[in-house]
Amino acid sequence: MNPTLLRGLVALVPVTVLLSGAAILFVKARNVSSFLQLLGAACLMVVVFCHISEGLHLLPRMNWGLEQSIGHYIDLWGATLGLTLFPIGYLFHTLTRQRA
Repeated sequence: MNPTLLRGLVALVPVTVLLSGAAILFVKARNVSSFLQLLGAACLMVVVFCHISEGLHLLPRMNWGLEQSIGHYIDLWGATLGLTLFPIGYLFHTLTRQRA
């Protein structure tokens, strides 16, 4: 099995859990922090789909895995935004959560 495909499939489970948790939180409390978490988790899901597409050789014109290609930049920006927005949203949610 292609190592890139394996990485994508392994990452699919935790990112799906993050995305579903962020979606549930966004439905319950529509605020900026839950939106940032949802957007960050969606960006991480884009990264997972990029790795799965690269491993399965889908959309070969995207030149997955090659530097200076559109596939590389989609993967790079998805990871950058996901690893920035999700923790910021989580931090804001934790700091603004009302004490019960």
